[in-house]
Amino acid sequence: DLSTGIIYRRRIATCRNVIPEILRKSSVSQVSVLKVSNIHLEEESWLNMQKRNMAMKTHCLTWTQYASLSEESVFRESLENPDWTDFTQKGRISVMGAGLLNCVLEGFALSFLKQGVKK
Repeated sequence: DLSTGIIYRRRIATCRNVIPEILRKSSVSQVSVLKVSNIHLEEESWLNMQKRNMAMKTHCLTWTQYASLSEESVFRESLENPDWTDFTQKGRISVMGAGLLNCVLEGFALSFLKQGVKK
């Protein structure tokens, strides 16, 4: 956007399914949707060079009828030192319609997101 100087991007990513095989091979009919080899994500980003910040939103496009997985990140110039970057990240996970496995799947998703944060 030439008037604001904000660069907007929207991307679709394909990632390898990292759900453990034990859960993907389950004979429970509700879990058969986990057997996909790839997961699709949508990422949107707004880069404002004038204000020196960037916001990103990502959400899962796969399994939307069973789970909601989203992440929001903000990168901005540190108030302490303009050469530093403050990074804030929020994530949301909700699994529904998988019966007793809701808790197990939410726990796995949470640990996966935490590993990503450490990187």
